[in-house]
Amino acid sequence: MAHKFEIYKDGRDEFRVRFKYNSEVMFSTEGYASKASAKDAIESIKKNGPDAPTEDNS
Repeated sequence: MAHKFEIYKDGRDEFRVRFKYNSEVMFSTEGYASKASAKDAIESIKKNGPDAPTEDNS
């Protein structure tokens, strides 16, 4: 699979989610206190992300 979500623990012992495409990190989330919250973040991105608008602040 060329793309995937990964849950990992950071240096502060918080759970984070990163999205990788072809082994390149495309984005990473804020830290969460529980793995369940990180999993909820993934589901939220999957559910709400496809229709998200693009905002160009340049």
